[in-house]
Amino acid sequence: MRESTKDRFFVGIITLLLGILGLIALIPLLTVIARSLSSKAASDMNIINLLPVGFTFDSWKYILSDIGLWRAFFISFITTVIGTTLALMITALMAYPLSKKDFKLGRLLMLIVIITMIFKAPVVPYFLTVKGLGLLNNPLVLILPHILSAYNLAIMRTFFQQFPKEVEEAAMIDGCGCFQILYKIVLPSSKAVLATVGLFYAVTIWNQFQTPVMFIQKTELFPLQLKIKQLISGGSDLANIVAVSNVNYTESTLSAAAVVFAIIPIIAIYPWLLKYFAKGAMLGSVKG
Repeated sequence: MRESTKDRFFVGIITLLLGILGLIALIPLLTVIARSLSSKAASDMNIINLLPVGFTFDSWKYILSDIGLWRAFFISFITTVIGTTLALMITALMAYPLSKKDFKLGRLLMLIVIITMIFKAPVVPYFLTVKGLGLLNNPLVLILPHILSAYNLAIMRTFFQQFPKEVEEAAMIDGCGCFQILYKIVLPSSKAVLATVGLFYAVTIWNQFQTPVMFIQKTELFPLQLKIKQLISGGSDLANIVAVSNVNYTESTLSAAAVVFAIIPIIAIYPWLLKYFAKGAMLGSVKG
């Protein structure tokens, strides 16, 4: 159907506004990138805006040669991959039966799930419970608290509710059980919701900060976000290093480089998931 002049005008205005908002959202990121590529003198004089001043890779050379930062990156990467995989498996296993109307306990369990979205666990009992499970200074604490999200469960359940029943019934006639239907038919046809929920889980685990602050005290077990906080707050030996007169970076430029280093993986994978994410993000609002 041909668009009217009014519709084209409306689309143009929306596109323009979204473009402006997108540029505004990019300003903080561009500023941090520019600082990470600027010289020591420019940083000391605080004359860096959107473009690097005294362009140099010295800050990046130091950051990329920091063994502690790479160890933190490796910890975050492994916990994100394992955590996201486990989270998707557990969420799918719970969402699939909850999507069936003939599952008698479905409404009660979904009500319990919704309650967890409204009422969060008190911090002190939560800390004591996790500590009692032996997860203090344990890398598993970076994974286990994030393997099931009520919001992500609701999104996946909504998608499964819309899956054609005729396909499942045909599979049952061919002798498939519930698990076979889920893993051989439903999940391969659910790339949109898996990509969307997987991205939500991955970003949550990758960016987690409160959990490692509460349960990780050993510096060798710090994930990337906690390591960057250590760099930014000056809790490392950066202050002594930048005091040397022959280096062309400051604590500020090193911190900026570390921040950009931390967000590169998420930015890198997002374009590959974008076509699924745009479709999957709308699923939770179709019906409950």
